[in-house]
Amino acid sequence: MLFSSSKHTLPGFGIALGGSLLFVCLILLLPLSALVMQLSQMSLSQYWDVITDPALLVSYQITLLAAGTATLFNAIFGLLVSWVITRYQFPGRKLLDALIDLPFALPTAVAGLTLATLFSTSGWYGSWLSQFGITVSYTWIGISIAMIFTSIPFVVRTVQPVLEEFTVEYEEVAETLGADHWQIFCNVIFPELAPAWLYGVVLSFIRSLGEFGAVIFIAGNVAWKNEVISLIIFIRLQEFDYPAASAISSVILIISLLLLFFTSMFQLRINRRFKGS
Repeated sequence: MLFSSSKHTLPGFGIALGGSLLFVCLILLLPLSALVMQLSQMSLSQYWDVITDPALLVSYQITLLAAGTATLFNAIFGLLVSWVITRYQFPGRKLLDALIDLPFALPTAVAGLTLATLFSTSGWYGSWLSQFGITVSYTWIGISIAMIFTSIPFVVRTVQPVLEEFTVEYEEVAETLGADHWQIFCNVIFPELAPAWLYGVVLSFIRSLGEFGAVIFIAGNVAWKNEVISLIIFIRLQEFDYPAASAISSVILIISLLLLFFTSMFQLRINRRFKGS
C-alpha cells in the first residue's frame, strides 16, 4: 500500500531522515569542511613543518603519556566502579551512581581550577604528597589526574548497561562446573563486556587527547616542559594562525577517527562471531 494507516510516535521516515541529515551537516560536516578549507591554504611541506615542530613533538609526548596513563587508570577503575554499582546494594549507591556524571555537568575549567588548588604544594593533597617528594601540579601527573576526572564516565557508562543486562545464570552454571570466581570473570563475564569496555576506553582516550579546560590550570603551560596539544592549538588561534591551528587539530582528529574506526570494526567482528556461533 502506498499509504499506511499505522500510527507512529515519531515523524515519518522522510522527516526523520531529513532532520538527521540536517543535524549531521550543521554540527559535524560543516566544522570539518571549515577545517579542510583552512588546511587547503597550506602546501604539504608547510603542513609537515607545522605538525613536526620540535616544541610540538614534545607536546605530543606529554599529551600521549598523560592520556595513556589516564586511560589505563580509567580502564581498570571504571570497570571496577561499574561492577560495584551494578552488582552490590549499599547505602549511598544511588549517590555514587549520580556522581559518575558529575564531570559531564561540571564546567571543565572549574574542575581544573579545583584540582590545581588541591594538588598544589599548599593544597590538601599536594602538601601531603610533597612530604614524599611527589609533585603533581604543573607536571604530567597533574595533567593525567585532570584527564581521569573528565573521562572516567565514558568507561563506566558504556560497561554499566551491559552488566545490568547480563544474567547470573551463566555464572551459576560455570560455578556448578567447578569454575572459581576468577575463571568465571575471565571466561564468562569479561568476553561479554569486552566490546563495550574497549569502546569506553577508546572514548576515554580520545576525550583526554582533546581536553583543554580541566588541563590548562594544572599543566603549568611551560614550553618544552608541560604544554599539551590543546593549549598549543589555543595559542595558534590567539595568534590568528588558523592554518597552523587547523593542521595541529587535524593530527588529533586523524588519531581519533582511526581509533573509532578500528574499534567499530573490532566490535562488528565480535558481533558477527557471536551470531555465527
